[in-house]
Amino acid sequence: MAEQGYQIDSVKFSCSICLDLLKTPVTIPCGHNYCMNCIGNFWDDEDKKQSHSCPQCRQTFTPRPVLMKNTMLAELVEDLKKTGLQAAPADLCYAEPEDVACDVCTGRKMKAVKSCLVCLVSYCENHLQPHHDVPGLQKHKLVNPSKDLQQNICSRHDEVMKIFCRTDKQCICYLCTMDEHKGHETVPAAAERAEKQKELQVRRQQIQQRIQDQEKDVKLLQQEVEAINVSADKAVEDSEKIFSEMIRLIQKRSSDVKQQIRSQQETKVSRVKELQEKLEQEIPELKRKDAELEQLSDIEDHNQFLLNYPSLSALSESTHSPSINIRPLRYFEDVTAAVSELREKLEDILNQEQTKTTLPVTKVDAATKMDAAMKVDPVLKVDVLQSEQEPTTREDFLKYSRKLTLNPSTAHKYLELSEGNRKVTMTNKDQCYSDDEDRFTRRWQVLSRSRLTGRYYWEVEWSGTSVEIAVAYRDIEREGNTDDSSFGSNENSWALSCSTTGYIFYSDGDHISIPGPVSSRVGVYLDHSAGILSFYSVFGADCCFCKEVMILLHREITTFSEPLHAGIWLSRATGTTAEIIKFKK
Repeated sequence: MAEQGYQIDSVKFSCSICLDLLKTPVTIPCGHNYCMNCIGNFWDDEDKKQSHSCPQCRQTFTPRPVLMKNTMLAELVEDLKKTGLQAAPADLCYAEPEDVACDVCTGRKMKAVKSCLVCLVSYCENHLQPHHDVPGLQKHKLVNPSKDLQQNICSRHDEVMKIFCRTDKQCICYLCTMDEHKGHETVPAAAERAEKQKELQVRRQQIQQRIQDQEKDVKLLQQEVEAINVSADKAVEDSEKIFSEMIRLIQKRSSDVKQQIRSQQETKVSRVKELQEKLEQEIPELKRKDAELEQLSDIEDHNQFLLNYPSLSALSESTHSPSINIRPLRYFEDVTAAVSELREKLEDILNQEQTKTTLPVTKVDAATKMDAAMKVDPVLKVDVLQSEQEPTTREDFLKYSRKLTLNPSTAHKYLELSEGNRKVTMTNKDQCYSDDEDRFTRRWQVLSRSRLTGRYYWEVEWSGTSVEIAVAYRDIEREGNTDDSSFGSNENSWALSCSTTGYIFYSDGDHISIPGPVSSRVGVYLDHSAGILSFYSVFGADCCFCKEVMILLHREITTFSEPLHAGIWLSRATGTTAEIIKFKK
């Protein structure tokens, strides 16, 4: 007991820096004691910080305290040394109530570092040494300290339970196999543990996979929410711009449409968030279950593992959707398109009286203007045919011009869009576009964002080897390099091919060669309801000294069954461009 008292005193009179008995003890302002040299060296290292602290409580002192020897404490240490006081061993570690104590220690017990499944005894570092040195003991199974070693002893035969009875699903000793469990299916506990460990790993993998899947789905749902919000905001913005161009009589309709979009947005977001919340609620439970399985997996004692294994609850069925598809910017396109169509109908009504008063331009007038402005060979003269319904001057055509941009979601990966998505350039380099079901995968084509109904007029400035200026239905094929996806080679599209040698019009696989003067600018007039599609060569539009001249290249009379989109195809030659002209209003 005296020896234990010395050990306790040694801790009280030891320096916390050198862990030895105090030498020339000093007391610093916070009340802690150190060797003068130890605390002095410690503060020497802190001089650069301009402040000095206590190694134990971290209280800081400025300026550096002056160290004075604690005479009373020094005398007390010297007196205690005479009684045989020694410095406390650095590795002294007694067992606390929550620790596993050494079963061999007498008096105050040390903390156990290992438990032996053969001896069924827990050992501290000192008493464990024979298991490292004695050959017979080296074969014993050592595990982390355990308080439940007695559960490995058979209550009937007082033998270690090393066998697992599969019939009764319990651990037994070898004597149990001869009486109570005779004839049962039994295996070594280690073998059963190995098999159950494999099952446990499979279950963990399933849970971890479900966690990954649901975390991924949560992110997708968040993207869905963001996509819905962005699409809704864009639809509101577009609708407001369209309605701002109309007269005040339709302002109430603008408010109604805005309210409709917001209502649909709220409904869609609410549904998505509801599913998102369900998934987020499942994730913590799955993580908790995974932690339980991991804790069970880490148990080294086979019997303890098998005892706790049956208590595991089965996995519940997942509530998440098997697949979540994101469709950015398409939730409210129909609303925007419907508003655009309404605007076009109103514009048609307003322009109806004016179009009745237009006068046709004769063939002679057009040819004379062409010869005077361009001095073209007579062989290359092109007849100009005007219908009574079509505008007759470029000024009249421009009345039907509206903002028209290309849709990046449809552009082939080699096509680069610029100038506010009005210009397209062939690069022959992957533009790293995102995967989109509307994108042309093999044909070097792109469609406009707006749906074309009513009357439209636009002009395209092109350069390079060859381009195609087209209109097409939205459902034209996007994948492959077949006629179904090529402008003008199917019943869903019409195209004018422009090259340095002339023009060719394509429709449903047929073609018409159009000789004549080639212009770098082509005008397109569409009267959707009347089924009229006309292409014009435009000269002098970008010249301050020449009067604009429009030469009809081809007029197609047909029936359009659904809204159209403007389209552009570029040849593979790098640098080929086509730009939809932006007119000043």
